[in-house]
Amino acid sequence: MITAFIHQFSSAKSFVNITEKLYPFFLIVGVSMLILGWTWGLLFAPQDAVQGNSYRIIFLHVPSVIFAELIYFFMAVCALMHLVWRVKLAAYLIKSAAPIGAMITFIGLLSGSIWGIPTWGTWWQWDARITSTLILFIMYLGILTLHGSFSNLEKADRLMSILVVIGVVNIPIIKKSVDWWSTLHQPASISVSGGSSIDPSMLYPLLISVIGLGFTLIALGILSSRSYIFTREKNKKWILEHV
Repeated sequence: MITAFIHQFSSAKSFVNITEKLYPFFLIVGVSMLILGWTWGLLFAPQDAVQGNSYRIIFLHVPSVIFAELIYFFMAVCALMHLVWRVKLAAYLIKSAAPIGAMITFIGLLSGSIWGIPTWGTWWQWDARITSTLILFIMYLGILTLHGSFSNLEKADRLMSILVVIGVVNIPIIKKSVDWWSTLHQPASISVSGGSSIDPSMLYPLLISVIGLGFTLIALGILSSRSYIFTREKNKKWILEHV
């Protein structure tokens, strides 16, 4: 029963039809919120009492590292769906999400390094949080390299999914690294259960930036996955009819 339900709502054809209508919404809302959040944060939020204007990179850095982890977690869920229930669409989504995850993780690392220069006096430290995030970036690249090294795409999908599941152990390490080890990286300033230590004048544009980036990345994911589906299913009758 579970298998039938999953396959009914996870066919490539259904995904293409649904996302065709959703893509403009996610793109317009995402870009609009990003512009609002970044404009508010960069131009109108007050200076930080300790870091001055250098803290403003959080409006790029924090959303980036949040979605670097969330995209990988999404890929891990898709990997389980592919390995357990043989859902082809799940493998397509992993392959489509991986380059987006690699890009946003790189942005998170780069923006963190820029932030580190005025904050720590250096652009890089082998800090637990930074190092585990670098491992995440390498995992994204490894997933793409592994899949691209096989001519048998079904075998590539399966091995890619196995690697994604193995690599998901790094996500809680990234999340808890500042609690488990002594690091330069500060603890989380926003907590679901414990509120926020950030002033509302800085918090609101940050939250808008997080939501805006999330919607924008979903739009990019839809675009990437639809393109990959058209490539993998190019000989199917429904693709020819859709095009």
